[in-house]
Amino acid sequence: MDGSATSLDDRRRTLIARHGPTLTAAIDAVQTRKSWSPYSDSPSTKIHGPDKPGAGKAAFEARLGMTFDLDQPGVVGEVGEEVSPFTQKPLNILYPKSNPDALVAAAVVAMGDWREAEFELRIALCLEMAARLYDRNFEMAHAVMHVAGQSYTQAFSGSGPNALDRGVEALAYAAKAMRDVVPTATYHRQFAGEPVALEKTYVLVPRGVGLVICCASFPTWNAYPAMFASLATGNPVIVKPHPIAILPMAIVVETCRATLAEFGFDPNLVTLAVDTLAEPVAQGLVDHPQVQIVDFTGSPRYGGHLERTVNGKLLFTETAGVNTIVIESVADLDAVARAVARSSSLFSAQMCTSPQVVYIAPDLFEPLSAAIVEQIDAIAADPAQAAGIMGAIQGEVSVKVVTDTRQAIAELSGVRTLRDAAPYEHPQFPDARTLTPLVVAVEVGAHVDLYAEERFGPVLFLVKKDAGEAVMEATWLARTKGSISSYLYSTDEDFIDSATPAYEAAGANLSINLTGAMWINFAAAYSDYHVTGLNPAGNACLADLAFVASRFRIVQRRRPVA
Repeated sequence: MDGSATSLDDRRRTLIARHGPTLTAAIDAVQTRKSWSPYSDSPSTKIHGPDKPGAGKAAFEARLGMTFDLDQPGVVGEVGEEVSPFTQKPLNILYPKSNPDALVAAAVVAMGDWREAEFELRIALCLEMAARLYDRNFEMAHAVMHVAGQSYTQAFSGSGPNALDRGVEALAYAAKAMRDVVPTATYHRQFAGEPVALEKTYVLVPRGVGLVICCASFPTWNAYPAMFASLATGNPVIVKPHPIAILPMAIVVETCRATLAEFGFDPNLVTLAVDTLAEPVAQGLVDHPQVQIVDFTGSPRYGGHLERTVNGKLLFTETAGVNTIVIESVADLDAVARAVARSSSLFSAQMCTSPQVVYIAPDLFEPLSAAIVEQIDAIAADPAQAAGIMGAIQGEVSVKVVTDTRQAIAELSGVRTLRDAAPYEHPQFPDARTLTPLVVAVEVGAHVDLYAEERFGPVLFLVKKDAGEAVMEATWLARTKGSISSYLYSTDEDFIDSATPAYEAAGANLSINLTGAMWINFAAAYSDYHVTGLNPAGNACLADLAFVASRFRIVQRRRPVA
C-alpha cells in the first residue's frame, strides 16, 4: 500500500474518532429524549466571534449575479429564477442544469465504493458535512432569508442548527439500526442426530439512488434528515430543490461534494437537480428505475399524487394540514393570547406547524379574541419586532391566500373580520413583501368549509364553539386533512384526559397549555417526534427508526463451518 493510501486510511480513522463523541451523545439524546444539541442556535458574536457574521454576509453577496459552479456530470445549460422576498429583486444566480439521466448514472457508479465503506465511516462523513455546514451558517442564514423570506434570526436558527439537529438525529437512528445487525454468527443444531454447524454472514445492502425533493419555505429542515439517512445507509442522493429556493441547497450540495472528495469518495454521491416552474424534472426522477428512495416535502396536491402512484419504492412524505387550537378554559388569558398571537405571526404563518383554526369556548370568545388581536397588533406596531418574527412573504401565492380569504368571507353571515392583513414597514428592507395576519371570527357553525383546507399564509380563523364539539371537529380535520401540530388549553384535567384519546386516534401530536418564552410550535430534535405518519399531513416521522431502517436491507450467506 502506498503512502497516499495509508494517509487516506489514517484520515478516515481519525474522522471516525473525532465524530465518535457526537454520535454517542446523539444516540443518548434520542434514547432519553432530553434537550441536547452539538450546535448553538444563537448568532451571538460571543459564541462565534466578531468576524463570522460579516464574512457570511459577504459570502452570500459574492454569489449574486454569478454562476454557481458544482462541476457536476451531464450539464446541459443553466437556470435560475430566484427573487428575494426582502428586496423583490432577482438574485441572478445561475445553477448548472444537468441531464437527470446523467445524474442517476453518475450516482449509480459512485455507489459502488460507498456501499463497500464501513457504515461508521459513512456516518462520520455525514457528521463532518454537518459540522462544515454549521461553520457556514451565517452564509446559509442570508441565503435562506433571500429565497424563503424567513427573518435573519429564524433563518440562522431554524434553517441552520435546528435543521442540522434533525439530520444528526437521523444519523443516530442509522447507527442504532445498522449496529443492531451482527456481521457474522455461528449456528449449531442437531438434525436427525447429525450436528450441523454453519458460518453465517450478514451484509447491509443499500436500496438505491435517493431523491430528496425540497420545499420552498424551509428547504433544509427536511432535506438534512433525508440526505443523511440515505447517505449513512449507503445510498447516493440527488437533491431537487424548489425552483424559487435553490441557493441554500446548492450550498449544501457544494459542501457535501467537497467533503466526499477530500476523503477519497466520488463527489457524485451528492448532486443537485435544478429546474424551473415551467419545466419541472421531479416526476422524471421519481419514475427512474434506479431511483429507489423518494423523500418529498411540499404541497398536499403533489404529495398525495406521489402517495397514490409511487409503487415498489420507498416514499417518505411531509405535506401539510390544518393545525388547530382548542381553548376550553385558561388560567391566564393574556398569556394564552400571547402564545396564539406569536405562533400565528411567526414567519407569517408559512410554517407546517402554524395554527390556522382557533376554537374558543363561547364564554371566552369575545375577551380572548380581543386579546389575540391586541397581541398581534403589538407585534405589527413595532417594526423591529415584526421583522424578527414575521419575516417576509415568500411568494405571491401566500398573498393570494389572503386575497382569496377576504373574498370568501365577504358575503357570509356570522363571519366577520376582526383584523385585516396589511404590510408592515421592514426597517432594513423598505421593499420587502410583508403582511400581518388576517384574523377572521366565525361565530356560527355552518362555515366549516371556510377553514377546513390549509391556507398557507397569514390567515387565522377564530371559531366560537363548545369545547367538546371543538375537539371532535379538530380531530376530524386532523384525520381527513392532516395535522402536524395540534394545541389544547384547559384548566380542567378531566377535560384534557377525555380529549387526548381523540388526538391520539387521529395521529395528531398535541401540545397542552404551552405559554411563556418558548414558541408553542417549536419542535425539538432528539425529543419531539415531528409528524406521526398517521394522518394526511405525511406518511413518515422526523425522526424515528422507521425513517432510516428500511433504507438498507440485509442479505445473508451461509456455509458449513470449515
